[in-house]
Amino acid sequence: MTAMTGSVRLEKDGAIAWVIFDHEARRNALTLAMWQQIPEVVAQIANDNAIRVAVMRGAGDVAFVSGADISQFTEARMGDAARVYDEANSAAFSALSNLEKPLLAAVHGFCVGGGLAIAATADLRYSADDGRFGIPAVKLGIGYPLGGVEKLANIVGLSRAKEMLFTGRRFTAQEALALGLINGVHNKAELLPKVRELALSIAENAPLSVRNVKRCAIQLEKPAADRDLALVQAGIDACFHSKDYAEGVAAFLEKRPAKFQGD
Repeated sequence: MTAMTGSVRLEKDGAIAWVIFDHEARRNALTLAMWQQIPEVVAQIANDNAIRVAVMRGAGDVAFVSGADISQFTEARMGDAARVYDEANSAAFSALSNLEKPLLAAVHGFCVGGGLAIAATADLRYSADDGRFGIPAVKLGIGYPLGGVEKLANIVGLSRAKEMLFTGRRFTAQEALALGLINGVHNKAELLPKVRELALSIAENAPLSVRNVKRCAIQLEKPAADRDLALVQAGIDACFHSKDYAEGVAAFLEKRPAKFQGD
């Protein structure tokens, strides 16, 4: 990593994977290199059976992600280079949105523009009390994409999404909670321990069952005609034929905690 390009790095913590956006010199603003690293990190998570939950966070104390690194726009997002940038951007969002493991976001400080769009790909979002949320596209003359508007509207409702996008203003953590943009607010010092505790509780559940819930959620974001119902049914069938299902039933009857292995 260099201060100029930043990095998206993975830290393993037992069954948890921490996805860390690290570009502190620019408040963790995402460079082209960072956008390109996101699918690689997601692939590592997807292919590692020991990882059951992923949590995104920003490095340092100032920001989750303060958006895309606008200082690169005059070179990386102009002319022919813009296609490379946009393809990297699209691939990053696709990878995060289609990860079949629970994805959480632990937000502190600035979570704006591309940072809020990144957080929106998470299944659950929690913020420190200093969280600041917004999408300032209208203040930069940027045409915000349909997919981004739809994603935000699915979370907060279309009217609230329009308020955020029309004004471009920043919302506090408490305002974001009231909007339904985040699931909870914690004292800044308690944010990561609280989110880690939640992630561990999810990781203790049957992995195939959790994955099928995530599969259902992914399919529900698609138009009804495009949903892969066979894939969802295959996931349900796999659960009922799994050793974990037998273990779960036995543990319930024996009044003991289940020990799930993911098979």
